[in-house]
Amino acid sequence: MTIRAEIQDGIARIEIARPERKNAISGQMYGQMADVLIAAAGDASVRAVVLHGSDSVFSAGNDIQDFLQQPAPDGNSNTQRFMNALAGQERPVIGAVNGAAVGIGTTLLLHCDLVFAADDAMFSMPFVNLGLCPEFASSLLVPLSAGYHKAAEKLLLGDPISAEEAVEMGLVNRQVPPRQVLEYAMHQARRFCALPPEAVRQTKRLLKAGWRAAVQQTMGTEFEAFAQLLRSPESHEALSAFLERRKPDFARVASAAGGAAAPRE
Repeated sequence: MTIRAEIQDGIARIEIARPERKNAISGQMYGQMADVLIAAAGDASVRAVVLHGSDSVFSAGNDIQDFLQQPAPDGNSNTQRFMNALAGQERPVIGAVNGAAVGIGTTLLLHCDLVFAADDAMFSMPFVNLGLCPEFASSLLVPLSAGYHKAAEKLLLGDPISAEEAVEMGLVNRQVPPRQVLEYAMHQARRFCALPPEAVRQTKRLLKAGWRAAVQQTMGTEFEAFAQLLRSPESHEALSAFLERRKPDFARVASAAGGAAAPRE
């Protein structure tokens, strides 16, 4: 099983459960999560959504094998279905993070309303390191949250982010002892069950109204650039090197291409 989900007592709980792959997310898993989020949006009994991984890892990010096997995802991919379902979710979404949150494991948290992380959690957005670019509107939302220069440090260089720094950057609400993260998130979710649902829904809508259109536009622009880079020699070399556990040789890629940048489509 890769995604575990249940709706109980007004809370939709989604668990990324693929420990053998450090909770790396495949296309099928994106589809499963999208289905749960869409179901939650249409269920009047649901007052909040909790998204979490295991006790040791939140998510290692995208499944690299998927990238190499499907280098040009179409506009109706499960990934986009998930992104749209999470970004457009009217119920409050709470992220509970233990361990590593890599790539989209970090950027999906930008679309949660509350995020709680273990003291030893680590975040990273190493897109450039893999020959790729930011996704899920992170090129817009990280600068909005943390400021341009801090965002550039984390997105251009892919530097890791500690839980303490994530709080300082506005990516996380609060650090929690590792064994208490999920229960703390569930406690906050239960608080929403006691609040008037329409007032909560309208307040979330108003909070996000100022940049909702910009988020959708940025997601589309990033997706086009991401798909193009995913087909590039640089990305193929970076992803292959990752799987082969070696250092990528971008100089060799440039030499093979005659030293010129990959042509634009």
